[in-house]
Amino acid sequence: MSQDTTASSGSTHDTAFLDDVLDADQISRGRGDRRERATDWGTDREAGTLPDAVVWPESTADVSAILSAASERGVPVTPYAAGTSLEGNPVPLHNGISMDMGRMDEVLAVRPEDHQVDVQPGVYGDELNEAVEKHGLFLPSLPSSGKISTIGGMLANDASGMKTVKYGEVSDWLLEAEIVLPTGEVITAGSKAVKTSAGYNLGDLVVGSEGTLGVITRATMELAGLPEQVWGGRAVFSDLEAASAAVVDAVQSGVDVAKIELIDALSAEISNDYLDTDLPDSPMVFLEFHANHGIEREVDFCRTIFEEHGVDRFEVAENDAEMAQLWEARRELADAFEPWDPDLSPLTPGDVTVPISDYPEIVTYAKELGEEYDITVACFGHAGDGNVHYFVMVDPDDPEMVANGETISKRLVERAIELGGTATGEHGIGTGKQEYLAAEHGEAAVDAMRGIKRTLDPAGILNPGKIFPDES
Repeated sequence: MSQDTTASSGSTHDTAFLDDVLDADQISRGRGDRRERATDWGTDREAGTLPDAVVWPESTADVSAILSAASERGVPVTPYAAGTSLEGNPVPLHNGISMDMGRMDEVLAVRPEDHQVDVQPGVYGDELNEAVEKHGLFLPSLPSSGKISTIGGMLANDASGMKTVKYGEVSDWLLEAEIVLPTGEVITAGSKAVKTSAGYNLGDLVVGSEGTLGVITRATMELAGLPEQVWGGRAVFSDLEAASAAVVDAVQSGVDVAKIELIDALSAEISNDYLDTDLPDSPMVFLEFHANHGIEREVDFCRTIFEEHGVDRFEVAENDAEMAQLWEARRELADAFEPWDPDLSPLTPGDVTVPISDYPEIVTYAKELGEEYDITVACFGHAGDGNVHYFVMVDPDDPEMVANGETISKRLVERAIELGGTATGEHGIGTGKQEYLAAEHGEAAVDAMRGIKRTLDPAGILNPGKIFPDES
């Protein structure tokens, strides 16, 4: 079950000008194409908002021409990547134009001597890594959805994933970006040097702006060398608090771990049902270690810490096949919830992040809220950076249960902010988290954000209705 947006089927903006800007095969006003871009993964498929037209730019010049013409006419333009976001980020709330970046999908250049790659925004994360793997390189910070998410979408939503604990977010690897502003002007932000202190960091300003400030048409990404040693591990605990405390201890002690993921006992049970496996229905921590030498020391270091927290079992895999099997329960988990119980569906997946020392508290609080409202709440996520994903399972035909489930989500977000954390670690604000923006940043900061939006987008045409709480 997901958030709703207002359904719309009628054309509300005249898009005839597009015929003078693009070739005919770059424009569609057909209902099927419009419907496909009316929602994202977090939006009710029966609802959504239909754009008046869908366009496929094939160059920076195309993007510039579209935005320039739309800005002159006050026609909204909503960038669209792969539609895998969860907070309504690419939903065209005010109809207008859905600008699908999928045809700008080239890996433009690989410079292995500099550990760099130039890509267009429609390149999928895994495709990028396939292109640079032969040079012994990779972009290490991809989210779990790297196979189905584009680089442009990742940067727009400031995405991160399982390896963030070691390698940071995707945006940490962005060096230079070509950006088209809402007025159609084209700028270059950053440089191909690994550091610069020249002026404002406009690239970081556009990163995470969810397509409201500009459209990235080329990104220069820094790359890392593929590690020579990659080992995986899985630790089984009898107690969720002990498992989360072990994660915190490992991170605070400086264990050099590339992934450290937590799933609760319920998530393990659901994964077992989905995959027909026989893992214990117990809290588990999944681990991955990267090194060029001496990996055994880090694994033993982690094992020692986990033993101090009463780990029941600590398994290690050293080859690709073993690791794939080891990680299967975590990798397939997000898809396992919907089919688990025919009477229950998850609300939009929750996503909060807290300082690492508060991680056990937020996980415990989520489970306590489930008990308080007698609603199933499953917790899992990128524990090493304090990120908790949670599924609140409700009967969509029971209004009281749905309302209580939404209350659980709201209280969890509020508690995360109280702890100095964030309403959203990865999924962005979109429309689903707008009410928490001021609580997290303060009214003055939100006003500053609005000022930036007005300066860069004076006509207010680029992805309107997103991020700010009173504009959707």
